[in-house]
Amino acid sequence: MPSEDEIRIAAEQNGVQQEFWDNFGRIHATSRETNLAILHSLGVTPGEEVSQAEQVPPVMVVLEGEPERIPGTDLWTPNLPLGYHPTHVGGRSMRLIVCPKSAVRLTGKRAGLGVTLYGVRSERNWGCGDFRDLRDLSSWAAEELGADFIALNPLHAIHNRIPYNQSPYLPNSIFYRNWLYLDVEAVPGYSAIRAEFETPETLAEMARLRATDIVQYEAVAALKRRALEMIFARDGVSSEAAAWIAAEGELLRLYATYCALDEHLHAANPEVWVWPQWPAGYQDPESVAVQEFAAAHEREIAFHGWLQWLVDGQIAEAQKHALAAGMGIGLYHDLALATDRCGSDLWAHRPFFVKGARVGSPPDGFSPSGQDWSFPPPNQKRHMEDGYRLYAESIAKSMRHGGALRIDHVMRLFRLYWIPEGHTAADGAYVRDRAKDLVRILALESVRSGAAIVGEDLGTVEDEVRETLAAFGVLSYRLLIFEQNAEGFKAPAEYPDGALTSTTTHDLPTVAGFWTGEDIEARLQAGTVDEASYEAQKADRVRDRQRLLDALVKAELLPMDYERDAAALPELTPEIHEAVLGFLAKTPCAMWLVNQEDMTLEPYQQNLPGTTAEYPNWSRKMRWSLEELRVSPVAVARAAMVKALVVGSGRGR
Repeated sequence: MPSEDEIRIAAEQNGVQQEFWDNFGRIHATSRETNLAILHSLGVTPGEEVSQAEQVPPVMVVLEGEPERIPGTDLWTPNLPLGYHPTHVGGRSMRLIVCPKSAVRLTGKRAGLGVTLYGVRSERNWGCGDFRDLRDLSSWAAEELGADFIALNPLHAIHNRIPYNQSPYLPNSIFYRNWLYLDVEAVPGYSAIRAEFETPETLAEMARLRATDIVQYEAVAALKRRALEMIFARDGVSSEAAAWIAAEGELLRLYATYCALDEHLHAANPEVWVWPQWPAGYQDPESVAVQEFAAAHEREIAFHGWLQWLVDGQIAEAQKHALAAGMGIGLYHDLALATDRCGSDLWAHRPFFVKGARVGSPPDGFSPSGQDWSFPPPNQKRHMEDGYRLYAESIAKSMRHGGALRIDHVMRLFRLYWIPEGHTAADGAYVRDRAKDLVRILALESVRSGAAIVGEDLGTVEDEVRETLAAFGVLSYRLLIFEQNAEGFKAPAEYPDGALTSTTTHDLPTVAGFWTGEDIEARLQAGTVDEASYEAQKADRVRDRQRLLDALVKAELLPMDYERDAAALPELTPEIHEAVLGFLAKTPCAMWLVNQEDMTLEPYQQNLPGTTAEYPNWSRKMRWSLEELRVSPVAVARAAMVKALVVGSGRGR
């Protein structure tokens, strides 16, 4: 039986923090049981001797112009240019990664529009926003708002199934993107099948899907898939597509094989939905069974590679279009923290994930019992031994064809909250990662792509995290709804310049929803709060509305007679709406993001945490179509208001 000291020492050596402060100001000590459970998930036995002798590591991550001694030798890293360099030291292979001292840094102050691409309406799409809509939206936002960027939801590949497989933050794969966003009519070869495909029944289905307020993922996918299969059957893979697929290498081979297997096995047995249900031989990507399947289904696998080639080309065109429209940044992409434990990445790269633990967050004001996000943490040792290849690929592929990238839950680079098997979210612990290496590689990929980085640093954040990220030019993430202290909402001047600011995010109420309490009503209807919590949250909201009014008056964005009047204003007035947006426009933050729901005053948020079928998550369409944005008097007036704030705050081009 290991002693308490042996358990603690082993846990600390493997990155397990023995205590942390929550955002209530309380300290939490990691229990013996939690330490043991996390060590077990890592395959570590407390008390076992661990060799401390230095040896040449499989990878070193250094800063340009700052050579470091190679462990286990008297040698120093050579002075090489930025990038990834295979080297040999003392008869051993080592990957040397040379990184810049900063990510791309923006100059001046920028403004942008945030949208969920799936929810963009138009008179021509097939029921879901697509890359043609994105180009048209970029033109409108650049012209009518003075926007410098379009912020997007993660475009990662998902299964497009309702209600469990449509979250862009729990994707099938973080390396590839969702073909549902394809503008099928722009795919080479569509004109040749148009007459056959566009039957009266098909055109009627397109019109029906366009008219829905909720994206019908499965129906849209079925419609687009039928057209894409007709094109592929006629034309196959072009030489250009084949070259791109070959260049993607093993990552795309594994992803496309998974997709073909998933469809094949589900078609054979509709009750089989996820790879842990597959026959044992197919659960190992390197098995003989999988190799035989791949040999027998080359065309199906090639089809999924071809889809990704199409997606990559259309995103590239969308970024070129945004820059040509006058945007300085263009597309602002989003890299999800998670990957579906039953998706492609876990099937293909299982050794890079830890068994016996899940990622989540400790109890806080947002979730008093903590959160269990139900996906496994990364295997830090395996990533390091592999030279951080998958981590670097996830960054590079997510920022490809964009001018900025948001890192969801950027604290992941420093530590993640692990919940061991059999424990609740309240009984987890923070486990540290190799932050120095990860932040440096992030900066390298930023410079290689020319994209700025925004780190979503909400929640329980140590000072070290923000200090390190700021030193590397990574922008912080400041939401109005959270920027409060004991006195109320912080003044615009109290916001940092090295940050992106916005009113809210997808998991939180819109401005209109905050004001009316729609989010609180939604939680009650979904059953995620009881009556007592519901009443308490409503009382807190009246207080927060008043605090916001006070801050807007103090910032001279509303007249004095708005003070002490929140209870008498159950609806959000145009004056308060403009004042809220103007409040953030006045901050010194490098980037100001206007969510489309907050420009159009939509009351419903995109995601209600803790729900699946109880709420239409990740599927609400925007209030106005792209065509209506240009002609609706209300839409035109709102756009003019936002543009005046953009120009007046010095963010205009």
